[in-house]
Amino acid sequence: MSQELLILIVIIVVAGAIFWTVFSKKTAKLQSKVDALTLLVKENDRQRESVKRELQELRSGTIGVGKRVLELEQKIAKQSDMIEEASQQDPQSKLYSRALKMVGLGAGVQELMEECELPKAEAELIIRLHKK
Repeated sequence: MSQELLILIVIIVVAGAIFWTVFSKKTAKLQSKVDALTLLVKENDRQRESVKRELQELRSGTIGVGKRVLELEQKIAKQSDMIEEASQQDPQSKLYSRALKMVGLGAGVQELMEECELPKAEAELIIRLHKK
């Protein structure tokens, strides 16, 4: 019986050694896969941070450009208002604006002279420059 027990112990030890060898190899493979995935995760984190920084830079630049555009729009609006105001305050400008509208409607030299109180030379010049 002791021989049978000894054989059984040897079989158990051999089976345990085989099991341990297979288990160790599987564990090593899994560990190498975990290491590779860890590297991928680290690389993805690095790339994500890089993209995040670039996106932040783009946002900052866009905000700066947006502010500059708003400033320019305000300046243009202010200058347009000033031009409009100046053209309304200048009586000569009103006469010339009216003369241009009349030329657009087909008015002649005599009509411009009478309605806008323009000299003949100016009326002729306006017609030549703006007649369609």
